[in-house]
Amino acid sequence: MSNSPDIRALFESFSRQNIMVIGDVMIDAYLWGKVDRISPEAPVPIVSLKKRESRLGGAANVALNVQAMGANPVLCSVVGNDEKSHTFFDLMKVQGLESTGLITSDHRITTTKFRIIGNNAQMLRVDEETEKELDDRETLHLQKKIEEIIAERSIDAIVFEDYDKGVITPALIEQVVEVGRKNKIPVVVDPKKKNFMNYRGVTLFKPNLKELREGLKLDDDLDSMEKIMDAVKQLQEMLDVDITLATLSEKGVCFSSRDTAGNYYTGNIPAHVRDIADVSGAGDTVISIIALCMGAGVDVRTMAQLSNLAGGLVCEYVGVVPVSKERLLQEALKTFQ
Repeated sequence: MSNSPDIRALFESFSRQNIMVIGDVMIDAYLWGKVDRISPEAPVPIVSLKKRESRLGGAANVALNVQAMGANPVLCSVVGNDEKSHTFFDLMKVQGLESTGLITSDHRITTTKFRIIGNNAQMLRVDEETEKELDDRETLHLQKKIEEIIAERSIDAIVFEDYDKGVITPALIEQVVEVGRKNKIPVVVDPKKKNFMNYRGVTLFKPNLKELREGLKLDDDLDSMEKIMDAVKQLQEMLDVDITLATLSEKGVCFSSRDTAGNYYTGNIPAHVRDIADVSGAGDTVISIIALCMGAGVDVRTMAQLSNLAGGLVCEYVGVVPVSKERLLQEALKTFQ
C-alpha cells in the first residue's frame, strides 16, 4: 500500500469485515466540571460539576473503533448481573452494537472507571472493579459462545483485549488460539501483565514499552532503538508469534515480522507530532486498526504506519473516544502519497 488509491481501497474493504473482540469490558464514566478554587478542607481542587457522561470502555472501546471504521465488531465478554450492566447494555444498544457474545454473571461486578475532568484535564480516576478470574464454568460458557459465533459466521480477525480484569484466562487463550488456527483466523493481542507470557502461538502481539520491559523482566531501560528491537525479537521467539509490534509513545512503533521461511523483517515508524490532550484509549485504537489490517491481508509496514497514525489521532481528544474514519483516511492519504 504505497499510494492513495490503494489506501482508499483498504478503507473500503474494512466495511466487509467481521472482527471478534474478546476481553474485559467496562464503563468509562466522566464527571465534567470547572475548577476555580481550592478546597478549604484539604489542598485539592474543587470541581464544580457541569455534566455527567458514560461511554463504553475496555474491549468495548475496541469494538467502537472497529465499528467507526465501518466494520462489524462481535464483542465477547462477561459482565456482572448488576445495575451497571444495565447501563452497559443500554450503551451497547445506543451505539448499535450487538450483544450476542456477552454473558452476565452473578459472581462479578461490571467494571466502571470514574474520571473527574476539571477544566478539560483529568484530575482523578476512581475504579470500581473485580480482578478475579472467571471460574471454570464461566470460562467454558464463554468458550462455547465464541465457538458458536465462529461456526455461524465468517470472522476476519480475533482481538484479545486484556485489561487484567479476569475475563481472559490461560484456558480461554489456548482454546481461542486453537480455534483461530483451525479456521485460519489471525489472532491479535493487546496484552497486560498477568497473562503476558500465555499468548504463545498468536499471530500478532502488541505490547507497549512498559509491558515489554516488565513482561521480559528486563532491568535495562531500553533507551535505544537497538535495545528495544532486540527485546521485541526476544519476545517474538519466546511466544512463537509471527509478528511483534511494540508501541513506544513519542518514539512511534517498531515491529518484527517472521515469514514461513524463517526470514525476519523489522522496522520502526516514528511518531507524528501531535498536540496531546489524553492518551486514554490509544492502545484500543491501535489494536483495532491492526486487526482490520490483518483481516485485509495488509503488509506489516503499512499496518504499523496506519495504526501508529490512528493512535496519535485519538490522543488529541480528552477521554476515551474512537478514531474518526474520515480523518484517518485523509491523514493516511497524505502519509502514503
